[in-house]
Amino acid sequence: MRWRAAIILLMCATSAQTAPATVDDYMGQPQTKADARISYGPAPAQVVELFLPKTKGPHPVVVLIHGGCFLAEYQGLPQSSGIAADLADRGYAVWNVEYRKLGENGAGYPGTLQDVADAVDRIRTEAPTYRLDTRRVVAVGHSAGGHLGLWATSRAKLPKDSPLWRARPLKIRAVVSLGGIGDLQSHAGVFSGACGPTISQVAPPATYAETSPAELLPVGAAVTMIHGEFDHVMPPETGQAYAAKVRAAGDKAEAIEIKGVGHFDPVIPTTDAWKTVVVPAIERAFGNRR
Repeated sequence: MRWRAAIILLMCATSAQTAPATVDDYMGQPQTKADARISYGPAPAQVVELFLPKTKGPHPVVVLIHGGCFLAEYQGLPQSSGIAADLADRGYAVWNVEYRKLGENGAGYPGTLQDVADAVDRIRTEAPTYRLDTRRVVAVGHSAGGHLGLWATSRAKLPKDSPLWRARPLKIRAVVSLGGIGDLQSHAGVFSGACGPTISQVAPPATYAETSPAELLPVGAAVTMIHGEFDHVMPPETGQAYAAKVRAAGDKAEAIEIKGVGHFDPVIPTTDAWKTVVVPAIERAFGNRR
């Protein structure tokens, strides 16, 4: 596996986990069946799995974007279905996004980012059918998906001549990044240390003005950066630095370090990291109102 170990220490939150979850723990999670599967394009990966709460609605929407180094070998939807189902049980509609990953036709720049843009905007089309509240949308992304969630939140500032530009992008009110990367200029090398040069294929340095969320600030959306103390992909100081940059640009941001956990604990629904840190952060992102 490309994910390799490192130990970084910082400050903040707590967890009762006795040992950080491993990549095998992440990959081996049981899959939960979605309520609907919606295609937003012709490619097999251009799909969304929708998890619905039992409430009447209109439902607040979590746009969930999985990680996996942008690589097809790490799948995505099977591993994120557990937290999607957990959030649906908590009253959210979960728009669980799949996108073309490296190893699949059309992945990389601009295809992967175009997929995320088209998947997010498809919420507007499906909202009447599934009673989705397009005024209450929060993005939650893990690892590579953290970058994609931050980018999806900031893409309204793209110029019209960008291949990533879309008319009337759906507004995302806040974003919670779990071990994700927001500043490619400063931290792409850190991400590559664990994942290899995959990010340079999805967001080449020459495109940072379009692909790095840090280059598109401010966007008027609150940002929460969450990292495990032992996150070997994106250590906690990267989230602290990005949150500081967001605040300096005039947007709201916080950075949270979860003691005693690694890169995968925040996206496994049975962990204390998920239950006591990530879920409350998502609730705050919605303003504690469903």
